[in-house]
Amino acid sequence: MEALIPVINKLQDVFNTVGADAIQLPQIVVVGSQSSGKSSVLESLVGRSFLPRGIGIVTRRPLVLQLIYTTKEDKSNRSHENDFDEVRKEIERETDRLAGNNKGICPEPIRLRIHSNKVVNLTVVDLPGLTKVPVGDQPEDIEKQVRDLVLQYIGNPNSIILAVTSANTDMATSEALKMAKEVDPEGRRTLAVVTKLDLMDAGTDAIDILCGRVIPVKLGIVGVVNRSQQDIIDDKSIKESLKDEAAFLQRRYPTLANRNGTPYLAKTLNRLLMHHIRDCLPELKTRVTMMMSQFQSLLSSYGDDVQDKAQTLLQIITKFNAAYCQTIEGTSRNIETTELCGGARICYIFHETFGRTLDGIHPLAGLTQMDILTAMRNATGPRPALFVPEVSFELLVKRQINRLCEPSLRCVELVHEEMQRIVQFCGSEGGYENVSKSPARDAEVP
Repeated sequence: MEALIPVINKLQDVFNTVGADAIQLPQIVVVGSQSSGKSSVLESLVGRSFLPRGIGIVTRRPLVLQLIYTTKEDKSNRSHENDFDEVRKEIERETDRLAGNNKGICPEPIRLRIHSNKVVNLTVVDLPGLTKVPVGDQPEDIEKQVRDLVLQYIGNPNSIILAVTSANTDMATSEALKMAKEVDPEGRRTLAVVTKLDLMDAGTDAIDILCGRVIPVKLGIVGVVNRSQQDIIDDKSIKESLKDEAAFLQRRYPTLANRNGTPYLAKTLNRLLMHHIRDCLPELKTRVTMMMSQFQSLLSSYGDDVQDKAQTLLQIITKFNAAYCQTIEGTSRNIETTELCGGARICYIFHETFGRTLDGIHPLAGLTQMDILTAMRNATGPRPALFVPEVSFELLVKRQINRLCEPSLRCVELVHEEMQRIVQFCGSEGGYENVSKSPARDAEVP
């Protein structure tokens, strides 16, 4: 069972490379309002601080986090260990690259794989925090953008929804649980996480919430204690924070301590994801097999592998060139009988369409006798002339010739459109349309 999650991770990488969205893979999707503690929960699961921090919306692109358990021996054999500060900076750079330097969001995911002996096998997707009011230079519809992005991920019937809610807010108004209920009304794939248990008002506790008496959640409710901002400033390690969390739970919730906390959350998520993958596996296998068959048939339709690509390309170009010339000259085997096409159409454009337009232009329109006499007198200067000055003739003729510019350009456009139609006609008749539909082959020919 443990080997299932790495297999799903490999499938995610493959589908991301080829751009296949037809298959929805099992994964855990983290949903919560801004500052609900989503980032702290993920960092506690990893055991490292690596996510960007700040005020307002910080997660602006989906982060697909693949946690892979490795033994201590495997880890010692690695040539180097990643600097998690650099990981944070790289996430920020990748976010700014596509989402910009403002507070806008981008649906293109960032993929991060972490190998560690302190994690369990998990695939988690961190999404931008739910927000209501745009701040700074955020777009006015930022609430709708975030909501649509979240629904895109949690709407996947193969996903497990991790709804994060802060303990110092009213759980009945939780936006995360509200959205989860929209796509999962029966709660079969929703797990609630209550963060910041240590920040509740004095004299109150979360026993009723954690026991499901306030809002029941079918997969359960797990309470955790987050690192505070002061802990981050003091550079308190996550290992120390987990010890403090365990001590807090034993002190405040002794009867519930064994079913709450970050370690229990990690094991629960691992168990739920494995069981969810097991349940989805038959349908997933069927769809993958069906798609493989479809693409294998498509691949077979392209024929055998080309040995001499340059020679084949030259043959295609030569054949296409001959078909193009035959269509223009009217010697093509497939001549249209319902409408003019090819060279006949071009001839019609020149002699009929363009000819009628020229016939409709009066050569002396816009010129009066006074205009002509004035131009002649201006060209002679102080000396009387026996003949019509050539300068005045050129001046008047240029004005009239300019009137031919617009119909001439229109004629060029019509001829160009017909030549493009000939290209499409020759391509479809010659069987080249399959080449244009293959992005891989388009990439091979610059």
